[in-house]
Amino acid sequence: MSKEVLVIGGGIVGLCCAYYLKQEGHEVRVIDKSAMDHGASYVNAGYLTPSHIIPLAAPGVMKKGLKWMFNSASPLYIKPRLDANFIKWTLAFNRSCSQANVDRSVRAIRDINLLSRELFPELKAKEDFQFQLERKGLIMLCQTQKMLDAELAVADLAAQEGLEVAPVTREEIIAMEPDVKIDTIGGVHFGCDGHTTPNQLMAELKQRLPQMGVKIQTEEAVERLETNGQKIQKVITDQGEYQPDEVVLASGSWSAQLARSLGVPMLLEAGKGYRINSTQDLGINMPAILCESKVAVTPMHGFTRFAGTMEIAGINHKIRPERVNAIAAAATKYYPEVHITDAEKKGAACGLRPVSPDGMAYIGRTAKFGNLAIATGHAMMGWSMGPATGKLIAELLSDKPTSMDLSPFNPDRKF
Repeated sequence: MSKEVLVIGGGIVGLCCAYYLKQEGHEVRVIDKSAMDHGASYVNAGYLTPSHIIPLAAPGVMKKGLKWMFNSASPLYIKPRLDANFIKWTLAFNRSCSQANVDRSVRAIRDINLLSRELFPELKAKEDFQFQLERKGLIMLCQTQKMLDAELAVADLAAQEGLEVAPVTREEIIAMEPDVKIDTIGGVHFGCDGHTTPNQLMAELKQRLPQMGVKIQTEEAVERLETNGQKIQKVITDQGEYQPDEVVLASGSWSAQLARSLGVPMLLEAGKGYRINSTQDLGINMPAILCESKVAVTPMHGFTRFAGTMEIAGINHKIRPERVNAIAAAATKYYPEVHITDAEKKGAACGLRPVSPDGMAYIGRTAKFGNLAIATGHAMMGWSMGPATGKLIAELLSDKPTSMDLSPFNPDRKF
C-alpha cells in the first residue's frame, strides 16, 4: 500500500531513504533546513568500510578521551560542558566502552556495511550514475610496533568474520604506492573496502530524485511535531504543515532535538570531523588510514582528501585551526614529500557526524509512535551505511521482511 512519507533530513541517509521508499511506490517528500550543499555528507572520506567492524565505543577509548580532553588538537577531543544531555551521553558512552559492546556489535556492523557495499554499484548501474566508485581496498599505515600489533589484531578478527584482509610489509606498501614516498613500518590491507567522491553521488541523487517524483524542499526547518496518541499527526515547519502517513527522522546530529521534543529520549552527540582537499599532484593512489594520527586519505576525482578527527563539542561549525593543522602535519609525517599549502588549509571544511553512546546507528521504529522511523547515529560510517539504511527503512515502512536483523540498531535500546 502506497503511503505518504516525510523524510526529515537531506544528507546521504535521508536521500537514500527517499530513493528506496520511492522504489517501493510511496509518495515521498524530503525537507532539510539547509541548502543541502554542505555538512558531513560532503566532507567525509568517501569510504565503503566493511573493515570498520569495531564500534567507536571500544575498550580504552574513554580513557584516551579523558587523556586528550585538554588538547584540542588531539584525534578525539571531548569538550566538557554543563549540559544534562551531554552528561547522560558521556556516562552512557563510558559504560559502552567495553569488549562486550564490541562483541555485540561486530557482526551487525559487518553485515550492514556489506549490504551497503553491494548497493552502491547496483544504484550506479540502475540509474546510470557517473560518480567515482573504486574497489582498491584500504591500507592501514602504521609507524609504531604497538599500533601495528593493534591493527593486526583487528585484521585477525576481520578475517574470522570472512572479510578480505591481509597484513602488508613496508616493502609491499611501497610497491602498492610507487609514486609517493611513505614513512611506515608496515600495515594491513583491507581488500574488502571501496571509496567514492561524495559530492558526485550527492549531486546525482539530488538531480535524480525529483525526476522520480520525490519532492525535495531545502531551507525549510521543522518547528514542531503534533501528536495524537501514538501517532505523529502533523509536522509544522517555517513554511507550512504536513500530515504524512509516516515520518522518517534522518536529520543527523539534529535528530536528537526533534526526538526529545516528542518525548523520545535519544542520546546523540555531534562528532565534528574536518577535511582538507588538495589539488596538487601528490602521487597518492591508494586510500589509507594514518593510524597513529587517525587521519583518512582518499584519492578522489580531481583531488586528494585528508579527513579526520572526532570533536565532541556540541552543534557548531567552528573551524579550529589547531585541528586542521594536525591533519596537515599528519599528511607530511606519513608522506614526507607531501606538504599541504596554507591556501588548502584555509579551505578546510567540517561536518557533524551523529554519534550514539555505543557507536551503533539508530535504525528502526520507536515504540512510542507507530508512524515514526529513525535513521541516524551512524558516527563515522554514515556514508558507508547510507544505501543500506535507506533500503532497510523502505522495507520496514513497506511492511516487508528487512534484509537484515534491525535489533542491534533499535532506537529504544538502553545503555
